[in-house]
Amino acid sequence: MALRKCWKSRLKRSKSVELLAVPTNRNLQRVLVRVIGLYLLGAQLTVPLCSWAADLETIVQRGQLIVAVKDNLRPLGFRDANGALQGLEIDIAQRLAQELLGKSGSVVFKPVNNRDRLAVVLNGQVDLTIARVTATSSRSRVVSFSAPYYLDGTALVTRNSAIRGIADLTNQTIAVLNDSSTIATLRYRLPQTKLIGVNSYTEGRALLESGKVAAFSADTSILSSWVQEFPTDRLLPLRLSAEPLCIVLPKGVQYDELRRQIDQALDRWKAEGWLQQRAIYWGLL
Repeated sequence: MALRKCWKSRLKRSKSVELLAVPTNRNLQRVLVRVIGLYLLGAQLTVPLCSWAADLETIVQRGQLIVAVKDNLRPLGFRDANGALQGLEIDIAQRLAQELLGKSGSVVFKPVNNRDRLAVVLNGQVDLTIARVTATSSRSRVVSFSAPYYLDGTALVTRNSAIRGIADLTNQTIAVLNDSSTIATLRYRLPQTKLIGVNSYTEGRALLESGKVAAFSADTSILSSWVQEFPTDRLLPLRLSAEPLCIVLPKGVQYDELRRQIDQALDRWKAEGWLQQRAIYWGLL
């Protein structure tokens, strides 16, 4: 009898343990949701979840064109005194959205840093990137590019009125940003010049102002803004390289119609003179 009571007691405790160890269906669902949620959160912190960029049909159905732009790069994309986005690339995005969707105010801007300009297109965060991206063969392996909307390139600013062209720079000292692609261009095009590396545009401006260098070299789009801010400096009317700035699109046949319509719009704007007018308006040569 005592043995039977002991056995029943153990059996009762064992069932209680099992009931505590194995959650109900509802509890199990809650646990699984929490575990999966934590897993996905960790995945987002490391590698973005796979997503597809929108094709033209999806963009039209949505009624908005989402575009990555710069908000600190005058005169291509920057914020004015009121915080509104302005610049050549902002104008292009606004007109493109109007032509694709048939209404004004249908563009959504997403400011982006240089490192993420391609990534936001690849992971579907934006439809396009218009943020001073140069079309290169290596980049073309992962994204598509539109026809160029502006031809950028290496240029120079100077305060020396005697410097008019390349010949006047022989044996002169030129400041350039450290680790920039401009260095290779200068060494190839101006082998007789001495280069001084600087860590910022401000440092380059100080050397130019003090007369320690004859010129400062960077991209035309950057230096166009430079001479607007510092009118005592002069942008030389020459380019040492040609770098086409293009709109970044997703790669794939499903985006062919989007790319075709963008290229048609750019070609038409060039023929009409609109692109050149806007470039001149923003002080771009």
